[in-house]
Amino acid sequence: MPETTDRPTIYVETTVISYLCAEPSRDVVTAGHQQTTRDWWESRARFHLCASQLVREEAAAGDASAASKRLVSLEQIGSLEVTEEAVTFADILVRKGVVPESSSADALHIAIAVAAGCEYLVTWNYRHMANAVLRLGIEDCCREQGYEPIVICTPEELMEE
Repeated sequence: MPETTDRPTIYVETTVISYLCAEPSRDVVTAGHQQTTRDWWESRARFHLCASQLVREEAAAGDASAASKRLVSLEQIGSLEVTEEAVTFADILVRKGVVPESSSADALHIAIAVAAGCEYLVTWNYRHMANAVLRLGIEDCCREQGYEPIVICTPEELMEE
């Protein structure tokens, strides 16, 4: 369970940490996402940020130097356990077809954040998380299982003017 705070609790998914720590991309869209992520990260004091062991494992993969940068960033935020409750809910998300079986890690990210009572899950994963078409199914599944639906969004959506 995230610590009690008057700030909104946000589960930070791996893509956000990857964009935060990556070398600037030559692709205009990716570079824009990277800059937005960095700007949002600078405003993180407005939120209580947390990530799971799953995020830490994914962040540790790949190039050792890049992984080291990602892991250092993760040291600055809280940690959530991968509970049996979250694993069960992730299985339900997959079994009901809300998230494809081939993307069971995405279902687990959602389930960890939901089971922990986070208000937001921040991600750049449009395929299975920040996806308006899938969002209704995720919200319905949350309600069916007795959970308050989480707001899944990008860092850009959490920026203030």
